[in-house]
Amino acid sequence: MGGMLREPYALLWDFGGVLADAPRQPPAPAAMVRRLFTLVNGTVSTERITSDLAEGARSYASWRDDVGTSDDPVELPHTQVWADFVTRAWPQPARDAVEREATSLAYAWTWRSEWQVRPGVPEALRAATEAGLPMAVVSNTLCGAAHRDFLATVGLSERFAAEFYSDEAGPRKPNPRLAQLAADAIGVPIRSCWFIGDSVHRDIVCARRAGAGAAILMRSPRTDREPPHPDVRPDARVEDGHGLLALLHRSSTVADD
Repeated sequence: MGGMLREPYALLWDFGGVLADAPRQPPAPAAMVRRLFTLVNGTVSTERITSDLAEGARSYASWRDDVGTSDDPVELPHTQVWADFVTRAWPQPARDAVEREATSLAYAWTWRSEWQVRPGVPEALRAATEAGLPMAVVSNTLCGAAHRDFLATVGLSERFAAEFYSDEAGPRKPNPRLAQLAADAIGVPIRSCWFIGDSVHRDIVCARRAGAGAAILMRSPRTDREPPHPDVRPDARVEDGHGLLALLHRSSTVADD
């Protein structure tokens, strides 16, 4: 795949595995365990916090996989993620303390100090900007504020006219509503947008359901871990931002230097 595609008038980008990526982190990072232990005044042991945080991460991941097969998946509120997956059996005062800090804790659990912009992405973003293509981020995440802050930190926020994250907007990919919201925000019909993601089951299915002009799969470690989809294939497959830029060149959207 990767032949001539109809040129886009806008680009919709996934975040993790596409704009940026990081090695998989332990499900119960030591810094998060310490923070929770302090927050609950030691009423839950560090061993229990470590175990429940790890199990919570696994359960939340399983929930994400399961809900992704439903017709219109939506994200859970931060308070519900902690209550349902981590603190369920904790003493009530400890549960209340976590609930009060649910959003800041979600931010800390989401943030990755190891995030790095993927190769070729700055070049592809710059070329699309110079070609006048509006762009938006369309991402499933526990805490979109962490993604937004990373893009600002590395100087990429200005490339995007809008950023849509599941915890803020509500819908979760493959719910097409998340992509449609982004297309509406940048004022380009979804049929004229390319959607770039690293998951067939979430991103490519979302693009198809939303009616995107093209669904581009950018390979990441998650792509290789994902089981094949029996019915859905991307329009093109690229390894990184350099590959995407080559596709844009071939579509005549951007000129060669």
